[in-house]
Parts: sequence; structure tokens; C-alpha cells
Amino acid sequence: MTDTAHDTREVRDWAEAHAGTYTAVRRQIHRHPELGFEEFQTSALVADRLEAWGYQVDRGIGGTGFVAQLKLGDSPRRLGIRAEMDALPMTELAQIPHASQRPGVMHACGHDGHTTMLLFAAQYIAEQRRFDGTLNLIFQPAEEGLNGASRMMQEGLFTRYPCDAVFAMHNMPGLPAGQLLFREGAQMASGDTVVITLTGRGGHGAMPHLATDPTVAAASIVMALQTVVSRNTDPLHAVVVTVGVLQAGTASNVIPETALLKLTVRALDRDARDLAEARIRALVHAQAQSFGLEAEVDYQRGYPVLVNTPSETAFARTVARNLVGPQGMVETGPPVMASEDFAFMLDEVPGCYFFIGNGTHIREGGCSVHNPHYDFNDHLLPVGAAYWASLVEQYLPKAG
Repeated sequence: MTDTAHDTREVRDWAEAHAGTYTAVRRQIHRHPELGFEEFQTSALVADRLEAWGYQVDRGIGGTGFVAQLKLGDSPRRLGIRAEMDALPMTELAQIPHASQRPGVMHACGHDGHTTMLLFAAQYIAEQRRFDGTLNLIFQPAEEGLNGASRMMQEGLFTRYPCDAVFAMHNMPGLPAGQLLFREGAQMASGDTVVITLTGRGGHGAMPHLATDPTVAAASIVMALQTVVSRNTDPLHAVVVTVGVLQAGTASNVIPETALLKLTVRALDRDARDLAEARIRALVHAQAQSFGLEAEVDYQRGYPVLVNTPSETAFARTVARNLVGPQGMVETGPPVMASEDFAFMLDEVPGCYFFIGNGTHIREGGCSVHNPHYDFNDHLLPVGAAYWASLVEQYLPKAG
């Protein structure tokens, strides 16, 4: 048996022995969810424990975010691992004993589980002290659309706590529980929001020739936008343009003054993202002009394309292979068109973002994230914790 095989068996056994304790922690966090930049209770719960285990904790980075650092030995290598802490503004409908006690707020994406897995691993790492280098555990606020990662970076995350590589893990319903999935290159799409306001001249619905109708123009723009993907972007570079909102008028016999459209735009390629923006802007203005209207395009760039670097992805796969074997992992999975603000970190530091299966059965982990019936699968906790502990010991190996 190799040393790596021995070490991974040891960490798996330790994690299984402590699974009950961390299931209780995860469910405590689930009962008391907090929205982005409001994770005061969650942040304190985690940070207090880390301090008790000997980590140097620097609170208040990005509001409620913090970094817990542990240095051992003389190695100059520096590793970062990130977990997010925020919940969503949703009402939980799952009939479970640990359901949210805060109306209108719930952990519908599993961030309670992600935080707990990293905390779980942190205890083992602190007890065993079997690494050489600097470990930076990044507990991030406000991943859900509020740019918590970007704010932590603006407040000096990587200048104060430099990392040679960063890693993050997210649960995936529909993938067998505990199975690890990796992908080199573009793993998750960019996410941009576009707000289009069309301004014409209102009038009576019976006399359209005396008005300039923004509703007709809006309908034409919705159809024309479909050509951005079908006729402008490379078919091999996935792009999504979805009109989620079209608002115009309040009465059947009134031509409104304005119409409003709201779009989400996703891309798995940086150049395709730029092309989509250019074509949407040009198309909207040209269509509006053809109808005699004014158009305002508020193009809001959100999260960038999340790109996993080759070397770090290969390393992350090796850790999984040592821990769970080939049967417990997917070497190369498909990309995901959802977005994730860990992409900001990967734009600055090499690293890998990967998935851990939450289960396939609808009653145990198979319910989609961002669904009011979703719950994190607690069977993942020891697997995820063992993975993080193994990654630390293999990235920052102790001599001898």
C-alpha cells in the first residue's frame, strides 16, 4: 500500500467517525440561513471554531467574509480553498426537521453544506498538522448574484493572502451522491443582464397611426435577438440569450409610451461573450430606429466565464483518483450554463472548480438547486471533507 493510499484511508475513516457532529452543524446553519453580506451568525460560528483550532482568522474581508490561515513548516507554497456562506431569498417548502426558521430565506443552493465540508476538513487538518506551507481557507459571502468574491478581492484578498492555486467545490443534484466531476477549461458560463427600455409615443389603441408603438417594436426585438445565437456566434461556442421580462402597457385599448425588456446572456467563451454584447446593442438600436423609437440599453456585465486551468485541474483529478478511485469520479464532465463568482478568483489565480454529486433520487439529493424543496445531502459531508483534507496534504506535502 502506498503512503497516499494509507493517508486517504485514514482521512476517510476519520471523516466517517465525525460525520454525525458535522451533520448537526450543517443542519444548524440550514435552520438559520442568512442572505448575502448578512452572514453574521454563520461567519461567527465558523470563525470561532477555526480560531479555537489554531487558525489565524482575519474577519471582515468583503463584509462578512473572512480568511482562516494556518502555516506549518518552511515551504513557500500557498494554497487557497474557498467555500461560500449565503442563502437565497426563497421560502422553503421541504418538510424536514431542520427546515429554515427564517421566513423568505433558505439554503436552496447547498452553501450550508459547502461551508460545513470545509470546516469539517479544517478540524482534521489542524489536528493532524500533516502539511508544509501556507493554507488559506476563504469563507466568502454573497455568491448569489452580489459579487462577494469580487468584493473580497477588491479589499485585498490575494494581496494580503497570496495563493499559488485556489480550489472550490459545489454540489450537483442529478449526479450520484459523492461522485466527483471535473472539467478543464470553461466549466461555467458568464452571466450578464441586459435591461432595454423602448420609448415611443402613446395613444389610443383605435388610432395607432397617431402613436409610435413600443410594444410592436419589443416583439420584433424579441424575435430578432434569437439570431444572435443562430446566425452570429460560432455553433461550437455555447451562448444563450433569454428574454425573461417583457412589460408594456396596462390596458387593452391604450398604446403605451414605453416597453421594457430584461435579458440574461450566458456564454462559455470570452470572445463569444463580447460578440453577443456587440450584436445585441447594434440589433436593438437598429430595430428601434426602424420603428421610429428611442432605445436605451443598460448592459450589466456580471460573472465572467469560469475557466479551470490545466495543471490544477489535473492535480484535482489525481486527488480524487487517490481518494475515491476511478469509479467515484467523472474525469471530464459537461460545462454548465449557470454562473459562479469563483470565476473572478480564477481570473486572478490558477485553480479548479469542480462538482460533487448530491444524489439522483428526488427525495435524497436529486432536487434541483434554487428549488424550494431542495436540501443538501448530508451523506456528502465526509466525502467532501476527506477530499479537502487530502488535497491539502498532497498539494502541501510534508517532507519525510
